[in-house]
Amino acid sequence: MILQSNIQDGADIVTDGEPVEKTLSIIELISSGGFAGQIIIAILFVMLIFAIYIYFERLFAIKAASQIDSNFMNQIKDHVSNGKIDSAQMLCAQVNTPVSRLINKGITRIGKPLEDINTAIENAGRLEIYGLEKNVSILATISGVAPMIGFLGTVVGMILAIFELANAGGTIQMDVLASGLYTAMTTTVAGLIVGIVGYMAYNHLVVKTDKVVYQMEANSLEFLDHLNEPI
Repeated sequence: MILQSNIQDGADIVTDGEPVEKTLSIIELISSGGFAGQIIIAILFVMLIFAIYIYFERLFAIKAASQIDSNFMNQIKDHVSNGKIDSAQMLCAQVNTPVSRLINKGITRIGKPLEDINTAIENAGRLEIYGLEKNVSILATISGVAPMIGFLGTVVGMILAIFELANAGGTIQMDVLASGLYTAMTTTVAGLIVGIVGYMAYNHLVVKTDKVVYQMEANSLEFLDHLNEPI
């Protein structure tokens, strides 16, 4: 009877007890990784904020540089054909985009050999491209360095786990290994996330920059062709 009563009590505990689902927030996950993991996560977080800032700052700058009136070149050609060089330069100053600055550089060389005008436009174009690509290379660096920092955290976490395991006398206990494993996994995930964001941001800005460079080249060639037309 006693055995039967104990079995019944055990059954009541199993049937009445409901499994409690344990949840783990991101903050708890990061804090569980120990001091080393928190330092690495903090570094990656700063890199992520920096990458996002560079991306949007360059995106707005490139977008502003690509905006130009479709009738701009027609007005420039009309002014040049009529000998209104000052009016053409004033129009370029009002527009103030990479394209207009290249055209203005060519206008200032009117009267010289066409090769000299072309060289002046090319030199100015290099400076404009450098301005468009300002800080974009940092995104490429972040996209490559962030996963490496994350993997560094993985190694640090595994070292900590092995160290704690050795101090435990060879007894395998998950609570002993937990801190090192949390460090290893959280830093790896964080590094990959920052690397992916940086890589996507970099490639998107490269595509946007290439469109502006193509626009600069097309308008420069159109201007040179107009100068080369027989009067």
